Amino acid sequence: MSRTIFAVAAVFVSLQLVPTPAVAQYYASAPWCAVISLGAGDVHWECIYRSIEECRSTILAGNRGFCNPNPYFVAAPQRSRRARPY
Repeated sequence: MSRTIFAVAAVFVSLQLVPTPAVAQYYASAPWCAVISLGAGDVHWECIYRSIEECRSTILAGNRGFCNPNPYFVAAPQRSRRARPY
């Protein structure tokens, strides 16, 4: 009985430690992050800003921190606009 409980607990713990795609998608969703200082060397990355201007307004609103390009952001590929041959 105790082995079963231990095995179930181990499975739940391992599932909590694996990052989910939703978390990765959140961090990769926008090109700019506000890196906000929480004190004692702790920081929080808020990667939800489409431009540096949006990020700056958050930092200038009183949050201690700075804006940084999102290291996880991958821009969508650009389609070339070549003229079609006739």
